Amino acid sequence: MTQAEIKLCSLLLQEHFGEIVEKIGVHLIRTGSQPLRVIAHDTGTSLDQVKKALCVLIHHNLVIYRVHKRSVVEYEAQCSRVLRMLRYPRYIYTTKTLYSDTGELIVEELLLNGKMTMSAVVKKVADRLTETMEDGKTMDYAEVSNAFVRLADTHFVQRCPLVPAPGSSDPEPPLPAPTLVINEKDMYLVPKLSLIGVPETRQEPRLSLLKLTGQLSCYPSPDDGIYWQVNLERFHQHFRDQAIVSAVANRMDQTSSEIVRTMLRMSEITTPSSAPFTQPLSSNEIFRSLPVGYNISKQVLDQYLTLLADDPLEFIGKSGDSGGGMYVINLHKALASLATATLESVIQERFGSRCARIFRLVLQKKHLEQKQVEDFAMIPAKEAKDMLYKMLSENFISLQEIPKTPDHAPSRTFYLYTVNVLSAARMLLHRCYKSIANLIERRQFETKENRRLLEKSQRVEAIIASMQATGAEEVQLQEIEEMITAPERQQLETLKRNVNKLDASEIQVDETIFLLESYIESTMKRP
Repeated sequence: MTQAEIKLCSLLLQEHFGEIVEKIGVHLIRTGSQPLRVIAHDTGTSLDQVKKALCVLIHHNLVIYRVHKRSVVEYEAQCSRVLRMLRYPRYIYTTKTLYSDTGELIVEELLLNGKMTMSAVVKKVADRLTETMEDGKTMDYAEVSNAFVRLADTHFVQRCPLVPAPGSSDPEPPLPAPTLVINEKDMYLVPKLSLIGVPETRQEPRLSLLKLTGQLSCYPSPDDGIYWQVNLERFHQHFRDQAIVSAVANRMDQTSSEIVRTMLRMSEITTPSSAPFTQPLSSNEIFRSLPVGYNISKQVLDQYLTLLADDPLEFIGKSGDSGGGMYVINLHKALASLATATLESVIQERFGSRCARIFRLVLQKKHLEQKQVEDFAMIPAKEAKDMLYKMLSENFISLQEIPKTPDHAPSRTFYLYTVNVLSAARMLLHRCYKSIANLIERRQFETKENRRLLEKSQRVEAIIASMQATGAEEVQLQEIEEMITAPERQQLETLKRNVNKLDASEIQVDETIFLLESYIESTMKRP
């Protein structure tokens, strides 16, 4: 755990949950697993506050607990899960593009609340959608429920582990903390709910309150105790697939990318997210599964598949000849190519195109002496030496010594330049974490500096909204708007533009983080 990651976790926890939760979370990240009273003592926080903070962190899957042999419960922070909070906007936007506004709000509610029952999510989302609709229109519960079912069917949401029901045999002494279990078959099984009707309109708040306090308390929800959470791994699988499709489209053409998209879609449920290859698919199966709009013949499809299989990047591999040819997508090589392209792009932006040329050359040839680099890259000796040392000092390339004699004398030693992609990816990932932490701090500074102006703007907007609701005249509204002077308005525009740039930069850096993390994880899991 690097200092950059700890700092970023601290900023994210403080931004989402406040100072107390941030103090407990960062303490657990730094120290590892600890029991409750040790956490309270070391952080100087009251036992009650520590309990509440741990409840919040456990509810959002940011902390796990284990029962040890002496019945001591220890709590451990999940740093990687804390860092996933960076990606919340991307998860929500992806759901919006796939499942429209209803799916977007379902995922947003689950991310904001950590865990929720299906009935609570459906009612909350239906109420929120009804508020945004025109007067008299409402969102049907059944429509929201159908969107939830579609998300569960495609594994974007999943059930949380439950406390197992007690057996009828002799009861054992209860453990200090329950062990949560779930059957894999039930993980995406949606309970049958009779959510029929529509939310109450804003004109009937009293009736809505009576229903909530009366009916729902007397008759508990049929899915009471069955909680759901967002399946982040499934989203990561979708992001990875999108990156592979985009890379194929850039390298070849749209039809090739559509063939790869079809293969990924066919194997997205059957292939585990950590698998190095997809399941083998026959040419006939791929042909039958192509989108309706793509009217290409079987012969053209076979030519495209052969072209993809012969490509030097080896995104597609041929695993057999049955069924017109069996094809797989080499997910590990695809991620390695994307990570390498990211490194090349960074080198080109920081050091120029000549350094990028040397980097690609060393990567291709595996090991090269300095004289060979000069000759192959066709760059003058002095420039080549400067560029190699520059990249070496930044850890993008490494130097390997091969001595001719045991004494390692420089005159009798070969010095070979090589690229360790895994090491370079880790270094770049560390820098990305530092960059995002800097971006968040800058955004917070900008907001803090202009807090009084923002509060004034919000008050004016609230007054205008209330006056519009009561049917105020245009002259009165204009007078209220003039409470914010021209320089203040210009300052607000500048602030808005700067914050938007910082937000966009955070999302872009997180895309790089995702590619590098996926490559490192895929490499570490290889046998």
